Amino acid sequence: MPLFRLIVPLMLLLVGACMLPPVPQPGPDFYVMRHLETVPGQADPDLTPEGQRQAEALANWFTGEPPAVIFVSDTKRARQTAAPLAAKLGLIPVVYDPRNTPGLIAEIVKSPNPALIVGHSNTVPDIVAALGGTRPDAIAHDQFGDIWHIHGPRRVTERKRLY
Repeated sequence: MPLFRLIVPLMLLLVGACMLPPVPQPGPDFYVMRHLETVPGQADPDLTPEGQRQAEALANWFTGEPPAVIFVSDTKRARQTAAPLAAKLGLIPVVYDPRNTPGLIAEIVKSPNPALIVGHSNTVPDIVAALGGTRPDAIAHDQFGDIWHIHGPRRVTERKRLY
């Protein structure tokens, strides 16, 4: 009888614990941005001197956990945007084809995170949406320095500024 008095409360406790909702997992952490400042009208321009200063600022922008992987399109401006941060972190950016968003997303979800993705005005909205974030409005040519942070189990999307 005394053993029965111990087993019944333990069984009730165990059953109650099984009925608790699962603890939500933090989910992957993504940062998506357009390359930094360029001169309009060129096929594959370098960053302007201001864009180069912005890229240096990006290297010091992450106050929390920095990216574990950086994805850049196959353009000079995207590679130059990420170069100072990649050098600081000792990372070699993964080059992707900006015309293949599904292929990029497949690579991102298999990669460690946080992940930084450097894209273009016409690709960033699709990338953010494909990662489960809220699709940003169209990005104007003279709009540089926005970083969309997608995080948490509900894929919260925050638009942040580099400067």
